[in-house]
Formats: sequence, C-alpha cells, structure tokens
Amino acid sequence: MATDRIELLKSLLEQDPKNTFARYGIAMEYANRGKLNEAVEAHRALLADNPGYGASYYHCGQALSQLGRYEEAREIYERGIEATTKGGDLHTRGEIQAALDLLP
Repeated sequence: MATDRIELLKSLLEQDPKNTFARYGIAMEYANRGKLNEAVEAHRALLADNPGYGASYYHCGQALSQLGRYEEAREIYERGIEATTKGGDLHTRGEIQAALDLLP
C-alpha cells in the first residue's frame, strides 16, 4: 500500500515537477517506511525548488539526526531557521529551534 502511495505521488510529480505537495508526500512516505536516506534526498529536492518550505527543513533534520548525521542535521536546521524567520513562519521556526537545541 505504501509503495502505491509513493508511485501515485511520483506520477503527480511527473505531471508537475514543481508540485510541492507531491515532493513533500514522497519524502514523508519514505520516512514512514524507514527509508531515511531516500527521505533526506526527497526533502533536499523539495528545498532546492522551494527553499521557503519550513516543514521540510524540520523533517529532513529529523531524518538526518536519526541517521546519526548530526552536523548535516545542524546545517539543515540552521538553514530552516533562516528561511522560516525570513518567511515569518514563527511556529515552524520554534519547532526547528527546539530540534536544533536537542542535537548532541
């Protein structure tokens, strides 16, 4: 079933390569299936096209942290704080800051 969701989202992305919903959905499906490296790559692809999408910074950082890639997580969180501050998304900024504060 999860593979079907990923395939459906990929087909949406083929129709519209800039579809932020599809990119985010793919990343989250990978994370939910424990495919954290794929989730990171999907979040990074989304952020390359839409650098203001705060939730992807948070979830990408979470996946990197779970992989033990703490320095990369720190970098993505810092970029997320900058992007969400610039965009005025203070709620997401606070969540990212809290996650950053918990890194070893």
